[in-house]
Amino acid sequence: MASLSPSPKSPEISEKSKKYDRQLRLWGDHGQAKLEASRICLINANATGTEILKSLILPGCGSFTIVDNHVVSQEDIGNNFFLDNDCLGKNRGESSRQLVLELNADVSGESIDNSPENILSQDPNFFSNFTVIIGSQLSEKVLILLSKTLWEQKVPFLYCHCIGFIGWIRLQLTEHTVIESHPDNVIEDLRLDIPFPELVNYMNNIHLTEREEAIKTPWLVLLYKGLEAYMKDDEDRVIENNSHSVMDTTEKTHPCRMTSRQKQEFKNFLRKYLISLGLRNNDESFEETLRAVNIALTKTEISTSVENILRDPKVVAVPESSKFWIMCLGLKGFISVNGHLPLRGTLPDMTADSQKYISLQNIYREKASKDVDDVFGYCQQSIQELGPNNRMTLRREDVRLFCKEAYNLSLIRGRPIFEELESSPANILHELAQNSEDCEEDKIYYLIFRGTLRFFSEYNAYPGALTDYEPDIIRFKQLTAKVLNEWNSSLTIKEDFIHEMCRSGAAEVPSVAAFIGGCVAQEVIKIVTSQYIPLNNTLIYNAISSTTTSFEV
Repeated sequence: MASLSPSPKSPEISEKSKKYDRQLRLWGDHGQAKLEASRICLINANATGTEILKSLILPGCGSFTIVDNHVVSQEDIGNNFFLDNDCLGKNRGESSRQLVLELNADVSGESIDNSPENILSQDPNFFSNFTVIIGSQLSEKVLILLSKTLWEQKVPFLYCHCIGFIGWIRLQLTEHTVIESHPDNVIEDLRLDIPFPELVNYMNNIHLTEREEAIKTPWLVLLYKGLEAYMKDDEDRVIENNSHSVMDTTEKTHPCRMTSRQKQEFKNFLRKYLISLGLRNNDESFEETLRAVNIALTKTEISTSVENILRDPKVVAVPESSKFWIMCLGLKGFISVNGHLPLRGTLPDMTADSQKYISLQNIYREKASKDVDDVFGYCQQSIQELGPNNRMTLRREDVRLFCKEAYNLSLIRGRPIFEELESSPANILHELAQNSEDCEEDKIYYLIFRGTLRFFSEYNAYPGALTDYEPDIIRFKQLTAKVLNEWNSSLTIKEDFIHEMCRSGAAEVPSVAAFIGGCVAQEVIKIVTSQYIPLNNTLIYNAISSTTTSFEV
């Protein structure tokens, strides 16, 4: 008996891949590499701040720095899981650093016993060395100063504040571009309305004459052949009508440009066509082909958001030295010649003979690869136009990913926090005034947070933090009325909101801190990896009603 050769071994998975397996499925090796190269700065290691660090250290951020000149109090020990009784009276930043580092040996961290305002006055460029800055529970004065500095330095800044059962997150981005936005619903790029020559040649060489052949054929081929027969049937009908001197000027709409109701007509035709090939209702290929009508027959077009990006002033003849804008210029050159975006080059799963599916897949992949080469060539021309002193290097792999995701490019230009705090939230006030009877509580709490910042500026404490909260209710109510008057608003905030904020005494509830910490860490990862669409620009978490509301101010 002939001996059987051993089956090939599966490639060994590295320890890092095992450790980060689940998150690698979300943002890939390239996203993980960016995360591991990131430098995070946290200002104030309070309960919320350490929860943020926890959710960044566990997935493997590169390094972090804590800026905190506070000493650990009994209150800190009560609400911060990363502090214990031995930390009492010690620097909060250093105590937190030692304990959070135990979460992941791959991450390094340091702490600085100083205040952000001192650092800004001594070394304004200190914060420019970081990938992202996170601030928690800052005074309005420091928040404005820090916001201005980071806005000028174009460093992403996330501010968060938790009081009682309410949390506030504010993201400041000067400009943020996203290539891999990971939309919930991906529209397949099959080009059935404008088939490229290689696809047409491939399809023309397929002749379905037997049932056994049709059963093994990918549904994309069956759909293409059905489309071809449908459009040809219309041509035959017109010729026949003309031969009988019947005037019929009605042109049949291509199914990719039909409404849902019109597609039903084509679906009926397709069902008859598949039966003519010998397929039966219970055949998988029969069912798959009919199901694919709604997802595969889409018009090939450029989304409005992508068109707006390509019309941006930064997409000029010689763009700034940025890979994203260079690739946008290359994409624009490709579209000017071809009239559409590069082919994505991926196919959905299909029940079919493996060889047939692979050969069809190769047709799409080879066309997509050719489109990448064309875009890459346009990009190289643009880089050369930047001059001999330019040191930008653009890899073909960068362009390949860009072309694959070109349908879902995203550009965010934010508003600075200092500008927001130095003016009235006009859009929020207008919306609340229009819906005074059925107003959104979370937007009221945004106004309350603005009031707490002013309260701290005047009393050097948050409402209810130093004394019994009853006296502060009156002070806070008068102050919020004063602030609303400065904003020329006739809005009246109900006392329930005032009471809720005062009775909390600026305390951080661990569960709320954990939730906000997870949300902030998620936004940081989006920014660092340049994947997924980040918050734009405010989020309020209401643990009382278990709701989150995001809106732009």
